[in-house]
Amino acid sequence: MGVKILSDSGCDLPREIIDKYDIDILPIVVMGDEAEYLDNVSITPKKVYDDMRAGQVYKTAQISPNMFNERFRQYAEHGDSVIYIAFSSGLSGTYQNALFARDYIRESYPDFDLEVVDTKAASLGFGLIVLKAAKLAKEGKTKEEILESVKFYVDNIQHIFTVDNIEYLFRGGRVTRTQAFVGGLLNIKPVLHVDENGKLIPLEKIRGKHRVFKRILDIMEERAEPDTLKTQLVGISHGDDLESALSIKELIEDRFGTEKFIINTIGAAIGAHSGPGTLAIFFLKENPNRD
Repeated sequence: MGVKILSDSGCDLPREIIDKYDIDILPIVVMGDEAEYLDNVSITPKKVYDDMRAGQVYKTAQISPNMFNERFRQYAEHGDSVIYIAFSSGLSGTYQNALFARDYIRESYPDFDLEVVDTKAASLGFGLIVLKAAKLAKEGKTKEEILESVKFYVDNIQHIFTVDNIEYLFRGGRVTRTQAFVGGLLNIKPVLHVDENGKLIPLEKIRGKHRVFKRILDIMEERAEPDTLKTQLVGISHGDDLESALSIKELIEDRFGTEKFIINTIGAAIGAHSGPGTLAIFFLKENPNRD
């Protein structure tokens, strides 16, 4: 019996990849208009972005212990071996809820083979980790082999991103009201990353979109050898701005010779905080040469 890979919608993987590798995805709750929705189930990223452009504010809720209990019980009853790969504990309480549910379900199923992994990653940075695990599971690798590779990815994954409108970061509590106001006036684009603890950290403030793109590529080169960037799979996610995603893809191709990409829209759960026009790049510091 193979290993089942379970994750959540914060991984922002394209549907065709989720289906191809039989990844089980739990949806994050998105709240707006006094209603609750399930990310990519009962609400689409496109609707969230269009509504945000019109001034609506969305919020999100972590996956509840009850939702985990229900899914874990299904696996436990079938005697499955499961790895749940979780959204960063530095950005969400989902990981802790999964641990709580794991301990609870083992009271009834003490032999349930479940591993819960904190990726300390988000969006396609998270997604690249999930994808690697799912590929190995499909190849019939053992749980130990999958977890070893997952740990390498968790230790090496890099996130570099920017937002089109700093106002959305203010709404999410990432910048002050004054910073948002001044940033909007001066066309300042913040560059941010996710640190080793899985927390969102501002890196720099740059004026103008083209300078931001150049700086993102400079940071990529500072953090990974060009040969590493050439041979690995690079993730690009965007807040309903495919044109910018394709533009930076071309820049990465020209500068590093990168050939393999995943490009996808940032889902409703993360997009509710980052807003339309967000652009994010994900890559590894080191290349394990296992893809």
